[in-house]
Amino acid sequence: MTTENTVSVRKLEIHEWETYSNLRLRSLADSPDAFGSTLAAEQERSPEAWAARLSAAAVSGKDYPLVAEIAGTAAGLVWAKVDADDESIVNIFQMWVAPESRGRGAAAALLRTAILWAKDRNARLVRLGVACGDTPAVRLYVREGFRDVGEPEPLRAGSPLLSQTMQLAIAAEAA
Repeated sequence: MTTENTVSVRKLEIHEWETYSNLRLRSLADSPDAFGSTLAAEQERSPEAWAARLSAAAVSGKDYPLVAEIAGTAAGLVWAKVDADDESIVNIFQMWVAPESRGRGAAAALLRTAILWAKDRNARLVRLGVACGDTPAVRLYVREGFRDVGEPEPLRAGSPLLSQTMQLAIAAEAA
């Protein structure tokens, strides 16, 4: 039995570029200090560029864009991607849940689904960057087993905000 608060997570399909675009732009408008990109930069993308991003992800085998849905409505987003330099690492990007959907478990469901994908790929680490502070995002990552790695770095060029790298060991040999 499903209820109106049930969260489902699934991979975004190529034809869903508008859903992806809408979620991504909403995330940047809602939480401009949480991402390496900016709303202005992403608004410049053409519809073809949004579609191409999902199309490339579908065939790369190294990208896993996910959408969380609540009552059939897109409620959140995360993008898992195999690290370009080390295929034993999966990076998490674009994690966001719509304000009206927060507190229902969507963020944890998105993150756990991305981690399961990383495990299925035999990754040893899952890594992400998060804006520094005592935030719901940081608390989620700590609850899920992520730990700080290294020193905070600028969130993006020219920004006074800092981002902390965190990682989760998912294989016994991971450090």
